[in-house]
Amino acid sequence: MQKKLKLWDAIMLVMGSMIGSGIFIVSSDMMRNLGSGFWLIVVWVITGIMTVSAAISYGELSALFPKAGGQYTYIKEIFGKKMGFLYGWGLFTIIQTGTIAAVAMAFGKFTAYLIPALNDAAPIFQSGEFKITWMQILAILIILLLTYINTRGVQSGKLLQNIFTGSKIIALLGLIAAGFIFVDISHLSENFSFGFDSFNNLKKDGLGNFLKEGWEPIGGMTLMGGIAAAMVGSLFSSVAWESVTFVSGEIENPKKNVVKSMIYGTSAVMILYIAVNYVYLNALDRDSIAFAENDRVAVAASHYIFGSIGTSIIALLVMVSTFGCNNGLILAGARVFQTMAKDGMFFKQAEKNNKNEVPANALWMQGVWASLLCLSGQYGNLLDMISFVIVLFYMITVFGVIYLRVKQPHLERSYKAWMYPITPIIYLILGAGFCILLLIYKQQYTWPGFVMVLLGLPVYYFINKNKNTE
Repeated sequence: MQKKLKLWDAIMLVMGSMIGSGIFIVSSDMMRNLGSGFWLIVVWVITGIMTVSAAISYGELSALFPKAGGQYTYIKEIFGKKMGFLYGWGLFTIIQTGTIAAVAMAFGKFTAYLIPALNDAAPIFQSGEFKITWMQILAILIILLLTYINTRGVQSGKLLQNIFTGSKIIALLGLIAAGFIFVDISHLSENFSFGFDSFNNLKKDGLGNFLKEGWEPIGGMTLMGGIAAAMVGSLFSSVAWESVTFVSGEIENPKKNVVKSMIYGTSAVMILYIAVNYVYLNALDRDSIAFAENDRVAVAASHYIFGSIGTSIIALLVMVSTFGCNNGLILAGARVFQTMAKDGMFFKQAEKNNKNEVPANALWMQGVWASLLCLSGQYGNLLDMISFVIVLFYMITVFGVIYLRVKQPHLERSYKAWMYPITPIIYLILGAGFCILLLIYKQQYTWPGFVMVLLGLPVYYFINKNKNTE
């Protein structure tokens, strides 16, 4: 593969793939689960520590296996083809494609915020609960457009990524600055005081809806359940940084630059995320964050800071953010499926590069499946289910660093995980805590995604059975 991506391009890919729609929405649900600005920031800090710890650990593996395919390659090389296939299966069926669909739909929803006719238009087709709307069609068009641009070569995808990622970073910095300069009445100390005086939780009505007046003191393990539920949102907003490992084969000096891009990119994004949440806590009171319309807490904060024009500013920012995020996801994901095809673990056609030296067939396969997920309307529910699985695969990969150090201590490592073994152990402890709490308190976020991945087992055995009979 041609080495067309420099360190700066790799950093932009990390940051662009991470910053999508989540940071503008998830803090509302997180506040409902936590009831406190103090605990909201604590959860974002925990998520930041987890993310950067994982990136540091992945750095060692990226230096050992500087090939396209990234996390799939690491898992396959360390734990065998079966485990590698299960990761790749989950990536194609929902993790990567479901995220592409969800981000594209977020683009459509915020476009509809600026063009109300999109919201008001009658469905193109409806049969019972199933319907096809103009927002879904817009989301599909965005996926297909970005897929086409990326088939034109790495340079096209790289240019688009750098422009849109740079734009949204500048816009976020502007929002952070305005969130402290132009706010007349700060709610920061009020929002933080809840965390010091008592833990808080919401009562629900008979329909399961949260009540604004329902805050009541709680503590102990119930708080732990709230933290686990809140982390589903913060972790969803903080994944996809590993996408840069998928394109290792196209990065200059991958043994050094993939490591640097992951550590620099994840650290910068988590600092931005924490700062944006401080803006929400500064501009809005607790109820305004928890009960923001359609969870659009960024819209509520921007409206308070900039007035009526603030809603349009945020809508444009989210459109830029989601467009750039999807470009990064689409660019990177197809490289995994191409690598799987070379290993005989995916459709053979995905292996080929086109005349522009990019895996066009893999790009279109990914784009078509993501588009079908948009039409299904189920991608949002599926994404809730896979947070558990994503963290499990992160833990397996991070554990691989320790496993290789024990099993193959003499391997030449051009980069060693900083503060080993503390860094990978930090991630494993925090990740295990998150998974255990979800298993105790939020089972609906655990077993469906796990079952989805396990469905890949019969597919794996079918593929290998065919090989054995050839």
